[in-house]
Amino acid sequence: MSLHYFPPIKPSALAVGTIFSHFSSLIGFAPVIGDTIKRAKAADTPEEFARQKENNGVLALYGSSLLGSGLQSYAVSALIVLTGTTTTKGAAYLGGLIFAVNSIPTLVTGIFQENRPVEYLVGKTLSALLETVGLTLTLNWWGTRNETLSLAK
Repeated sequence: MSLHYFPPIKPSALAVGTIFSHFSSLIGFAPVIGDTIKRAKAADTPEEFARQKENNGVLALYGSSLLGSGLQSYAVSALIVLTGTTTTKGAAYLGGLIFAVNSIPTLVTGIFQENRPVEYLVGKTLSALLETVGLTLTLNWWGTRNETLSLAK
């Protein structure tokens, strides 16, 4: 497999998308992060904080979320470039398709099989919309292509 199949993405678009995606995914983890910050303030030393297992789990979650956000940002940017999406309407449609592929099966399972509370499902849906449609609109607004980079070689 050759790397020329992967489209070049403007580095600033990758950074903006990663930050946007990371913070929108962390909205759901705000209570967990708040508890971790309280434990960090209560710990006497950084070593004491690092020894607690639940803190290590939160730190791993934070790091994997950051890495996943970068990969998601690149993937959405690549889709924008490869589909030639230039309008806001097109970006919204593309984000909607990404939302449908990623989130609708989980929501249907939550409704019919797991019988999740409505508040949970609404929160999950809004978070997923922000992570998909919001990210696509943000990247389209920022611009994903560098004018000096070209797909045609």
